[in-house]
Amino acid sequence: MKFGIHNSSWLDTPDPAEAFDAVKAKAQWAEDHGFIWFSVLDHMIQIPRVGAPDEPFLEGWTVLAALAAVTSRIRLATLCTAVGYRNPAHLAKIAATVDLISRGRLTLGIGAGFFEDEYRQYGWDFPLRPATRIRQMEEAVELTLKMWIEPRTTFHGRYFHVEDAILEPKPVQKPRPPVLIAGGGEQMTLRAVARLADACNIVDGEIAEVRHKLDILRRHCDALGRDYDTIEKTRVQPWLLAHDDVAVAAKRNRLAARGPVRGFVGTVSEAIDLIGEYQDAGIDLLINADRPNDSESRELFALDVIPHFS
Repeated sequence: MKFGIHNSSWLDTPDPAEAFDAVKAKAQWAEDHGFIWFSVLDHMIQIPRVGAPDEPFLEGWTVLAALAAVTSRIRLATLCTAVGYRNPAHLAKIAATVDLISRGRLTLGIGAGFFEDEYRQYGWDFPLRPATRIRQMEEAVELTLKMWIEPRTTFHGRYFHVEDAILEPKPVQKPRPPVLIAGGGEQMTLRAVARLADACNIVDGEIAEVRHKLDILRRHCDALGRDYDTIEKTRVQPWLLAHDDVAVAAKRNRLAARGPVRGFVGTVSEAIDLIGEYQDAGIDLLINADRPNDSESRELFALDVIPHFS
């Protein structure tokens, strides 16, 4: 089992002007304390269930490029980029540049998009049918992979088109950076993972649901002739850790004053037990959707949890 941190909020400092300094410090700390992954949200406003829509929010790919220059080992990713936010040919260029800056540490996390209000605010077309957005995502991944590899790319899809397009320099990673497709839709999204992706990300559901989603992914792989074991299985959720039940209750009450406390809440030993179940289910990378100002949980992961699975 490997571990990562997902920066799901920019409220670690009361001054928005210091937001990048805070995330830089967090990413550098994670790199030095056993975490192999650091991701950021790619949204324009905060998403529901995480925070208020008007809270300070940095642009994800800009931050990722800056983090690429101030870290040296940790893998960097968006978790995840919605297909509707950028022309995919432009996204391929952005991602290739971040891979170059990071010397080959980028994972492109991409999804079909869900946040209709954000689409409307920023003037993007939001197809109401999820199936349409998923097909757009698949086509965008196909185009991106071609542009990363081919000298010039001509692509005439249903949604996206490029003509004899040049992307130079190519990404550092060979043959290309890995692609993570986020989401657990059983009929289309997990099939897209089996067909196109190097990694999946399971967000919702308890351990039984995670097992079920991975079983569905395996079936899609079998149907398509894809080796299931070549896909990295990741799981992201918030984790609130403390040493004992009294400390857990005190931390829960303190954080609840800022909004609902989602995800795992418990002791280190309880977390180790659950992570062992995730490992048995087939999860390869467990990502902590980091809560603002909860450095203790990060430190407990580094000191007490990661060594248990080393």
